Amino acid sequence: MRLPADERRQQLLAVARELFARTGYHETAMDDIAEAAGVTKPVLYQHFPSKRALYVELLDDTGRRLLGRLANATGRASSGRERVEAGFRAYFEFVVHDRSSFRLLFGASIRNDPEFARKVDEILNAAAGTISTLIDLPTSAEQRRVLAYALVGMGESVGRHALTEEVAAVDADELAGWISELAWFGLRGVRAEEPTALNS
Repeated sequence: MRLPADERRQQLLAVARELFARTGYHETAMDDIAEAAGVTKPVLYQHFPSKRALYVELLDDTGRRLLGRLANATGRASSGRERVEAGFRAYFEFVVHDRSSFRLLFGASIRNDPEFARKVDEILNAAAGTISTLIDLPTSAEQRRVLAYALVGMGESVGRHALTEEVAAVDADELAGWISELAWFGLRGVRAEEPTALNS
């Protein structure tokens, strides 16, 4: 079926996301993507000049969608605790219900490619930057940013663990409840930085 260009592009991205997540970047060929999408290879190359360009666009698209979910969820919250819960809920819904995207961003092999690793780092940096503005503590911007990176790392680690479980055994709301409680009470225990004594 002939699709409008934008719809075809989104279809190709969706098919490529599944294949790359399942078999990895190096093991997935453009021929495989074209065949799975039901198009000829020239049609695929009309949209993406190379496999690398396709993968980079997938990373950008996946990062935008994840950051958009986090911003949308936390933007509706009215208190600090609600923001923590909403942020983790949005994140773990992404992990559980969009497993291919999570694997695409956090697969172990992606770190072996400097360009891909840099793209993922940009996404993680953006997530930490957003989260740091939501941490309502009377402390420095640097301390809030470090705490934000700790929360990002905690979410990624739990997400990796969740993907080793059977689909039916993983509940995004349950994960969010457990981890947001840990994060919230952990943040409540953070003391504001004390001025460094001049003669210490």
